[in-house]
Amino acid sequence: MHKIISLLARVMAMLGGLVLCALVVMVCLSIIGREVNGIAHGGYLGGFGDWLIAQGIGPITGDFELIEAGIAFAIFAFLPLTQLTGAHATVDIFTSGLGPKANNLIAAFWSVVMAAIILLITWRLFAGMQDKLRYGETTFLIQFPVWWAYAASFVAALVASIVSLYCAAMRLIGARTI
Repeated sequence: MHKIISLLARVMAMLGGLVLCALVVMVCLSIIGREVNGIAHGGYLGGFGDWLIAQGIGPITGDFELIEAGIAFAIFAFLPLTQLTGAHATVDIFTSGLGPKANNLIAAFWSVVMAAIILLITWRLFAGMQDKLRYGETTFLIQFPVWWAYAASFVAALVASIVSLYCAAMRLIGARTI
């Protein structure tokens, strides 16, 4: 079971990484297009500048809308691996002096809390997706259906829910055996 959960978490993290890399490339291209467009409109390039403008050189329309959707997905895509590896930020100033049993109980408690929070977020994300789908809401510039971003994030959150439930169960079993 651990291999399947681990594979699921790693695949989601890879998808999140691919989306993040694509967003970085898109932002760079949009910035370059915006700068070239500004130079072309400045008249410094003469007829070549007019040709560039005619070709539509400029920023990517709706780049911030795509970034918003992509970043939301990436965050949820990285969450399963973060939960599985226990890579969340922790402050253990007070617990470092406690014994292993107490630390395992604390870790189990927070794993259960995290699983509950991720389940709550997933549930509300699904409700939000249904609302966006029902009302046909789209983004302002490129008319991208907003529910698509919600659906992608929901799938990643669903995987995060599965992984967090698994982690909570394993922590609880581990806390009982020590």
